[in-house]
Amino acid sequence: MSTKDFIEKDYYKVLGVPKDATEAEIKKAYRKLAREFHPDANKGNAKAEERFKEISEANDVLGDPKKRKEYDEARTLFGNGGFRPGPGAGGSFNFDLGDLFGGAGNTQGGGFGGGLGDVFGGLFNRGGTAGTRTQPRRGQDIESEVTLSFTEAIEGATVPLRMSSQAPCKACSGTGDKNGTPRVCPTCVGTGQVARGSGGGFSLTDPCPDCKGRGLIAEHPCLECKGSGRAKSSRTMQVRIPAGVTDGQRIRLRGKGAPGERGGPAGDLYVVVHVGEHPVFGRKGDNLTVTVPVTFTEAALGGEVRVPTLGGPSVTLKLPPGTPNGRTMRARGKGAVRKDGTRGDLLVTVEVRVPKDLSGKARDALEAYREATAGEDPRAELFEAAKGD
Repeated sequence: MSTKDFIEKDYYKVLGVPKDATEAEIKKAYRKLAREFHPDANKGNAKAEERFKEISEANDVLGDPKKRKEYDEARTLFGNGGFRPGPGAGGSFNFDLGDLFGGAGNTQGGGFGGGLGDVFGGLFNRGGTAGTRTQPRRGQDIESEVTLSFTEAIEGATVPLRMSSQAPCKACSGTGDKNGTPRVCPTCVGTGQVARGSGGGFSLTDPCPDCKGRGLIAEHPCLECKGSGRAKSSRTMQVRIPAGVTDGQRIRLRGKGAPGERGGPAGDLYVVVHVGEHPVFGRKGDNLTVTVPVTFTEAALGGEVRVPTLGGPSVTLKLPPGTPNGRTMRARGKGAVRKDGTRGDLLVTVEVRVPKDLSGKARDALEAYREATAGEDPRAELFEAAKGD
């Protein structure tokens, strides 16, 4: 992709969010689109796969505050693709984006010092100047998904992930030539890029059409990779998911993505976590929740009730006399694991159970209770309040 193509990409439009969208709105939009267009959900659909790549690329930029800031600055500077001369500027001039983004001659005198160059060169695997194509290249980022049980998400788990990505071809050691002796491309002289003019009077660079941006041409193309130097690689790795992850959380594992080229570092692996439900426990942030049934007499007279915990021994909570239905109590330190290693709490909600069937003795006791409380009307205040308006 050329620098011009990149600047003209509207990542906000790709995710369907406004330019002033919050991080939460961007994250929500990405998750929705990623699930809709994920390759696993669209087998054999090339358009969905391409759309998924666009969504991932947009999220990689807008989901990172630093990248997003530099991206916004770049689009403002170039007017969404075209350099705009200041007021009063006239005539034609030559302007090479490679000079600006490459860092050469711009680290002094108020230049960008490689800031924007990092965006176009390092973060998106494109060299800022023509010569950077021959330098080591960072590997691609990879995204995968994993589904955990509720307990695994709370306690953490090690899961196997099978991933496919582009890697240097093993048959030719990434050279593209079956003899391992490619020659320097005469068109771009090994840079991997060619300059072209534009209607605005300045220069832009594109990947060399002859060597496809590699800077090298294989006279004897490798039979495995057809001279590209890259081949599809599949591998299975054990990934540790930290304790306390939430449903939809995106975890970044540095250096676990696709291998780099010419000694460059590997990309990153992004794992989107999906968490299953539990038949007993729920979750609110770092706290776990559970609903515990109690009898009418326990709620009225008070008592001690045993409460289950997730993966540990039960705890005993003291129920005060006159506990109403729906009251929530707290068992400290029995919740989810926090980032600092401490635990949240277990929130216990009381549910007063009314018996469906009564024995004769129990019925007699309740009849006696009804007679003893015959003068009480729990709805009197309700009707009084209703008359207020």
